Order: sequence, then structure tokens, then C-alpha cells
Amino acid sequence: MVIRMKKTVQDRQAKRTFLLSEYGRRKLLTYADSFRELAKTFDDGFDWKKEEDRHTHLYNRRLWENRRLLAENLSEMAQIMSEVAGEVFSYRAMDERRQKQVVQAMRGEGIRIEDIYYIEEQEKGKIGVTMSTDRQGGYRVEEVADMLSVLFDRRLEASVTSPYFVDTGCRHYTFVEEARFVVMTGSARAVKENEEISGDNYSIVESENGKITLLLSDGMGSGEQACEGSEAVLDLMEKLLEAGYTYKTAVNLVNGALLARGEEQNMSTLDICEVDLYSGAAEFYKVGAAPSYIKRGNMVEQIASGTLPLGIFRGIEADCTVRRLMDGDYVVLLSDGVLDVLEQGEYENDVCSVIGKTDLQSPKEIAEALLQYVLQRSRGNIRDDMTILVLGLWENA
Repeated sequence: MVIRMKKTVQDRQAKRTFLLSEYGRRKLLTYADSFRELAKTFDDGFDWKKEEDRHTHLYNRRLWENRRLLAENLSEMAQIMSEVAGEVFSYRAMDERRQKQVVQAMRGEGIRIEDIYYIEEQEKGKIGVTMSTDRQGGYRVEEVADMLSVLFDRRLEASVTSPYFVDTGCRHYTFVEEARFVVMTGSARAVKENEEISGDNYSIVESENGKITLLLSDGMGSGEQACEGSEAVLDLMEKLLEAGYTYKTAVNLVNGALLARGEEQNMSTLDICEVDLYSGAAEFYKVGAAPSYIKRGNMVEQIASGTLPLGIFRGIEADCTVRRLMDGDYVVLLSDGVLDVLEQGEYENDVCSVIGKTDLQSPKEIAEALLQYVLQRSRGNIRDDMTILVLGLWENA
């Protein structure tokens, strides 16, 4: 539930805020305090007793590690609840003349604007609009974004959380400054011979704050069981990240979930690349994943990690590498199967050379060309699932 401060003639130009109701805020803070206290009861030290035999010691150690994982999860939930309880965002009313111009212009297109205002959030300018239309078939929200871009002389696009259409229902829409960069992605895959299903899975997630994330997971083995394992990893990661967990906490929770099942077959790699479309900053997180590559012209940089896959040890640390991408750069993510077919000890230079020499511009064509090269090197013998994921970045012309 949100409330808005009453608007008067005097505060028409003043900043106002959206915030949670006092009841909802207090309830969230109460839950947060409860989770923090509960976390303290689980977060105790490991009491090692000399008289314990090895089996008992390992059993108690595992119980203690499970308690620590639960304590971390509860603490993270408490932190997220506290942040939501105190979350507000300021919005500023437009001057009366500009507001009338916009309302009248949009009315001429058959769009009724009930409310319109500026939203102030960090460095990204946003405009909030509550509107509807009686036009037959309505409007695609992209069409409305184009209209507003002309009226405000700013390049605007609808946020990913806004509805796709403007129709007879009066709903809220958010329009944001177009990002500095645009991306295209492409993929190529090959399934292990004698299998019908790939054990590799990937996901591409776009967030409202102008970031796009590539997730690639390689399940242990091949076939349906490996597919289910990697798919479960991606599903859980998406839910945790959407809920507000940091990458570090989300990775540890997924790792703990795999360990709790106690099956060696649950091991999966996890490769994450998050790209900020406003700044071009790219963050790479790797948990047992194969090297990734950044292509800039004919130059190629390898991003590697020495961490083990998920589901082996507790308290893992996902390596994080940050790079600044530029116009025309490409990011290439690979599963282990792609590299396994190349000769031991020289695959790094081999892959870098192949990626660097390609003059193709489509991410899809780059992925397919690289896969064909690997298949030629293996003489068509596909001993493991192969997945290649390519992202291309360009300045928004």
C-alpha cells in the first residue's frame, strides 16, 4: 500500500514522497527484528569435543554449518525487510505550464493523463504517468514513449515493469532515460551424443535499473538429470536476485540448498555476467565455471576463476571481476564442454585467437561460428554438452 502526501497550491512545485503506510512499515521492522534475533540463536561457535569419534565429529560439523547457513539467510532477510521498510522515493511535480502542454498534446492522441510527475532516483531521470485511452486497440507503451520523448525532448523508454499496453484501464507507467548502450545476444548449443536433452541451461534477465544479466549453469553429467540440476540452480538464482539478495548471498544459499540434498550429482557450475547499460560496467561472477572472454576488435581478454562448482563445499566465495565495456565489445560465455574438446594446455590461446579473428558482428553468428570450429576440432565427437552465449554491446545511436 502506498500513500501520497496531499497536494496543495503551495506545494505544487515541492518534492513529495511515496512511502509504505506506517502500519506496513512497523510490521516489516518487527519481522526484521524477529529474524535477527532468530539468526543469533543459530549463529554460535562450533564446539569440538576431543572424545568424539570421526563420524560424530563430521555429523556435528555438518549440523553447525547448516545452522550458520540458516543464520546468514535470516540475517539477509532481516536486512532486506529493513531496507524496504525505509524505502522512499521522491517525486517532483511539473510546472503547471509544462503539465498542461503534455496533457493537452496527449489528449489530442486520445490518451487521458490523470497524473504526471518527475521521479528522482540517483542519476537516472524518470517520469511517472497514470493514464488510459479509449482508442480502439489502445497503444503499445513504446508508442507512448516516443510521444513523450518528443514532448520532453529527452529519449525515453518504458521501464521493464510497466504494462505493455495503454488501454481503457487507468494504470501507472514509468518512463526512464534511454540507456547509453543497447545489447544483442545470441547462443549456440550442441547436445552430447546419445542424449536428447542438454545438461546446460542459461537465462537472460533484464532489470528495471538498466542492467542485463547472463546466467549460465552446467549441470554435472549430461541428460535429463543434469538438465534438472542446472535448471534448478538458475530458477533459484533468479528468484533470490529478484527478491533483493546480493550475488554473494544468493550463490551461498543455492550452494547450501544443493549440499542439503546430500547428493554428489547435484554439483553444477554457475557463470554470471551483469552489464550496466548506463555505464558499460560488467561484473563477472564465477563458481566453477569455464573462462569467459571479452572481445574488443581483434584483442581478446580472458576472465578465469579457480573456484569449485556448487554443491561441494560450504561457504564458497564467488570470484568477482569488473571490467568496463565499450562500444562494439562482445562478451562470450562458454560451458565446460566447449573447452574440453580442445587440446590440453593450449585452449586459452586457441579460443582467444578464434574469437579475435572473427569479423562477424551478429552475436548469434559469432556463437554459431565458434561452435562449428569446436566441432571441427573434435571431428564431430560431442563428448559433453556445449553451450556458447554471446552478448554484443553498442552505443545507443
